[in-house]
Amino acid sequence: MGRLTDRIAVITGGNSGIGYATAKQFISEGAKVIITGRNQQAVDTAVKELGEHATGFVADAANVKETEALAEKVRNLYGKVDILFVNAGVFFAEPVGSLTEDSYNRIMDVNFKGAIFTTEKFIPLLANGASVIHLSSVSAFAVGAGTAVYAASKAALNAYSRTAAIELAGKKIRVNSILPSMVDTALSAKAGFPESAIAEMDVFMKQKMPFKRYAQPDEVAKLAVFLASDDASFISGTEYVIDGAVTVNEPFRG
Repeated sequence: MGRLTDRIAVITGGNSGIGYATAKQFISEGAKVIITGRNQQAVDTAVKELGEHATGFVADAANVKETEALAEKVRNLYGKVDILFVNAGVFFAEPVGSLTEDSYNRIMDVNFKGAIFTTEKFIPLLANGASVIHLSSVSAFAVGAGTAVYAASKAALNAYSRTAAIELAGKKIRVNSILPSMVDTALSAKAGFPESAIAEMDVFMKQKMPFKRYAQPDEVAKLAVFLASDDASFISGTEYVIDGAVTVNEPFRG
């Protein structure tokens, strides 16, 4: 038996990247998984690849009404949720002095408002002993050029997560955050960077990193499995950094 046998897991943004890798890991450990995404075709493709223990729904994390509808669909399907992985997020790089209201709204609507209201709308469905996992970022405390609003969204989410861990403890619900640094996903491309700029950034960043590489999505997913399982039964209100020591590496900071 796997560590998550017969548990019901919801993963927002589960059709690609860290969310998809986590869905695969959860299923391999015995869970039934519901993934979400904004693109029907991408969600359908991911569900087909994940197999019979996966279900997919289209929902925009920034839209509270769509999140409410998602929670109702999950209630009708399974009646409860044992694991909630709030993973959906966006990133746009803009330097201080050039911030735009549109990018601010999109980042905060998905990364902060979307994350907390996903949690809020699923709380009535969370079983006693459920695990809530928020995907944050080391950007919440590690300064990087162009990341002011993104960093603020993740720092705000961390604050909410810590408070939720205290307030949901009465139901034995655990709330933890995962804080990766650079992960080998398509997030940079989705942020609108040209391929040449991404390649240059990759070379520069990897030279600064102690392991000379980015994290792989499945490495983050394995941490999510641990936090979702009974192995982490007394862990709540904690922020798990998974960054290959990059945020303690002085040359990177400089």
